[in-house]
Amino acid sequence: MKDKLTASDIKKMEEEIEYRKVTLRPELLEHVKVARAQGDLSENFEYKAAKQEKNRNDSRIRYLEKMIKTAIVIDDSSADDEVGINNTVTVEFTDDHSTEKCKIVTTIRSDSIKGLISIDSPLGKAILKHKVGDTVHVVVNENIEYDVIIREIDKSTDDSEDQLSSY
Repeated sequence: MKDKLTASDIKKMEEEIEYRKVTLRPELLEHVKVARAQGDLSENFEYKAAKQEKNRNDSRIRYLEKMIKTAIVIDDSSADDEVGINNTVTVEFTDDHSTEKCKIVTTIRSDSIKGLISIDSPLGKAILKHKVGDTVHVVVNENIEYDVIIREIDKSTDDSEDQLSSY
């Protein structure tokens, strides 16, 4: 499955790749070199840890490069009165009338604990492109479904503070 990313997501990913290649990789290679110089590699914890960290960095670079290469770039604009990417939305759950605020984001920035809900999640898919006052049916799976009412859409949020998910 190809990930849907915005131009801003791609830019953040390219910036992270640049940092990891230009700044972090040389530092990690130096750590490996210093640890290797300490002698017997079979019992050298510092060497193993340094090598593991270098490999983790290289893996992250490959992951981000693959994401960029295979991504579908999507437009993050939306009509003034409908839910779009980077909008903070207040929804009311019809079963208990509780409300929750969430920000609609691309999958690479999702973090449900922080209220960053992916456009590919059941809730994100359901409310995207809907308007204030709409009642939307959310299907999680064949056993779980619920209705929410869109109470407010805040269009003033952006993605400048959002972090990319680690994996």
